[in-house]
Amino acid sequence: MRESGRTPVRCGVVGTGWRAGFFVRLAQLVPEILDIAGVVSRDPERARELGWGVPVFGSVEELVAETDPAFVISSVTWQANPAVVEQLVEAGVAVLSETPPAPDVTALKDLWGRVGESGLVQVAEQYPLMPMHSARLEAVRAGLIGAPSSVHVSSTHQYHAIALLRGFLGVGLGDVQVRASTSTAELLDPMTRAGLREDMGPHPATTTMATLDFGPGRSGLYDFTDNQWHNRLRARRLLVRGSHGEINDESVIRWDGRVLTSPLLRHQSGYDLDLEGYDSEYIALDGHILWTNPFIGLRLPDEEIAILTQMVAMAAWRRGDGPAPYPLAQASHDHAIALAVEQAAVSGETVEVSDLPWSV
Repeated sequence: MRESGRTPVRCGVVGTGWRAGFFVRLAQLVPEILDIAGVVSRDPERARELGWGVPVFGSVEELVAETDPAFVISSVTWQANPAVVEQLVEAGVAVLSETPPAPDVTALKDLWGRVGESGLVQVAEQYPLMPMHSARLEAVRAGLIGAPSSVHVSSTHQYHAIALLRGFLGVGLGDVQVRASTSTAELLDPMTRAGLREDMGPHPATTTMATLDFGPGRSGLYDFTDNQWHNRLRARRLLVRGSHGEINDESVIRWDGRVLTSPLLRHQSGYDLDLEGYDSEYIALDGHILWTNPFIGLRLPDEEIAILTQMVAMAAWRRGDGPAPYPLAQASHDHAIALAVEQAAVSGETVEVSDLPWSV
């Protein structure tokens, strides 16, 4: 995906937190594609101390006036994000919003009412762009397991899990019925984002299970245990079932005159006497490549590949060279369904997601 002979797309970032740092650092790895014009911080001096090597502005107005960005990434808190998005849209600037775009259904509706019709807001949902998910999605879209009917996601939570469920099922912004429950049990919890815990437990960990009915022939199973992202004592699982087979984690079972089972194979450089350096190259099924790393040579882990893929797609969209990466309507629907999972788990009742303004 490296580009040459073209002017990089100028972008900015609002926020200086942990996730904002990902956006800045990854954009700096592809200066021929993305040009970080600066970051906005409520504390410019502290932001400069981060050493990101980009201009720092005290307000969105200053960033827009002085750099004229093609798009701006809003990477702030759930509560602060709607106001930042609205401010940028009012200035006529496209936005790549962090997930979720607003904290609750009321705020989602309010945000949609203010900026939904602008067509300027995309959301940085990276999970469907992660390498193995991308390969699985390509296998589903190619019809290898027939028409998808059910998906079980047990790896991530809330809107990220819903984005995967809807993506694999190929469902749009229609009504959804949600049933959910929780259970709590002791679980050793060795790891956090910051590293090993001093007190590994066991501690009580809550598992949320939900069934989602997307309409005839389409259902989802949501399955998440507290801190499952980091706790390696809980495996990550994904099962996509279709009319002609299924994808079970990294195995594809399908009908082709007989039952065939094939692995999704990731090809890595850097093993044994391979001196090219450690990198993910591609993922293939029976010799057919389903995913290719667009950033060979950068040695990125999967999530960073996905985040940078989203940013580059945003740049292509702003140039008129590609589709909208993940529109506000899609992300709003994901979060509304995720909130329904939480509501159903607390109430014990079926919750219906319907009559939402972006679904019209």
